[in-house]
Amino acid sequence: MESVDPYYLIMAATVIIILSFVFGEISQKTNVPSVLMLIVLGIAMQPILPIIHVGKDDFFPVLKILGTVGLIMIVLEAALELELKREKYIPIAKAMGVALVGLIGSTWIAAEIMQYFMSDMTTQQAWFYATPLSILSSAIIIPSVMGLSEAKREFHIYESTFSDIMGIMLFYFLAGQLEVTEAASNADSFFSFGGNLVLTIVLSFIASYLIIFIFQHIKSHVKLFLLIAVLLLLYAIGKKMHLSSLIIILIFGLLIANMQLFFRGRLGGFLHLEKAKHIYEGLHVVTMETAFVVRTFFFVIFGVTISLISLKSIDVAMISLLIMVSIYAIRYVLLRLTVGADIVPQLFVAPRGLITVLLFYDIPEAVKFPGFEDGILLFVIIGTSIIMTVAMVYDKRRTGAAIRKAKGSPVGFEEWKAPTLESPAQEKSH
Repeated sequence: MESVDPYYLIMAATVIIILSFVFGEISQKTNVPSVLMLIVLGIAMQPILPIIHVGKDDFFPVLKILGTVGLIMIVLEAALELELKREKYIPIAKAMGVALVGLIGSTWIAAEIMQYFMSDMTTQQAWFYATPLSILSSAIIIPSVMGLSEAKREFHIYESTFSDIMGIMLFYFLAGQLEVTEAASNADSFFSFGGNLVLTIVLSFIASYLIIFIFQHIKSHVKLFLLIAVLLLLYAIGKKMHLSSLIIILIFGLLIANMQLFFRGRLGGFLHLEKAKHIYEGLHVVTMETAFVVRTFFFVIFGVTISLISLKSIDVAMISLLIMVSIYAIRYVLLRLTVGADIVPQLFVAPRGLITVLLFYDIPEAVKFPGFEDGILLFVIIGTSIIMTVAMVYDKRRTGAAIRKAKGSPVGFEEWKAPTLESPAQEKSH
């Protein structure tokens, strides 16, 4: 990597960002996820690596850093979009329930499938490998569902964000079991995990209130990246303290996006609403732009590191297909019970991505299974993304056909109304 001309790196980086923007525009018109196009771009760049004397292994450290920062930015971006209103409580509860049950159910079934085909794999190892494959990718879902109706869009934002957080918590809960001594019981371990969660939530609220209080009094115009740096620092410290750090980011985002809800009574006296709103608006833009750039490079580099040879294995295809079937079967049942009959395209919006890759590379050495094929990871990520793409394209065409049919149908006498004084038609005539 050191031998590469820096000007070539600059040109490559800028071209990738420009292409990512173009992919985003194409995605809005076609509903093909831009993330899938970025992965394909990365795969297409693989033949260039030998020419510039760069190996795939050189990208793994960068991939992990980008993935961690990208995860923080994506969860923060999603949290800043969430409004905590009374009428939102039921949709939030539904999304959380679907995310939790879907995560546990998918992990359990995927673990059973892997143990069946890999006879030497222990239950503990199977759960470690199954957990990343069971987590929805908010990095793919959030930018892909912006064209859906408000209710469906919000459901996917809530569900994917909760799936990210709970999936990471489940993974590191499993990792914590490796450190539990033989004398400690499962009840003690669970109690320790519950105490860790409560401590994280309490510290998250304290830190969030302090950050907003301090930053609304900073007069400098360059404080937004300082704020992001503080959040990254808190996340890193939380990880070193074995806390559920992503909750810190989520709670801060929710708190600053719903300030009038959280700053009541005596706390309201500490809030300067106009200054805090200015911070929120600026942070929203910076987070969105940063998430876009980080997500772009993460998925391109992921595409660069992909090995397509493993996809030729029949065992890989069989295991991956069974895992994917279980994902959609569990999802179908959950959505029919919670959402109703209208579950398209929600049923098929279940891609795996950034979190899956990050956690897969973070599996502890003590439980790594030598016989696990990396192709399973790749197959599930690409397969679920393609299925979502087809479903989104179908839904777009179906919605467009319904709109055209409605516009082309004759308007009945009862549906017709003369323009009122407030109507756009009368305002335009003036």
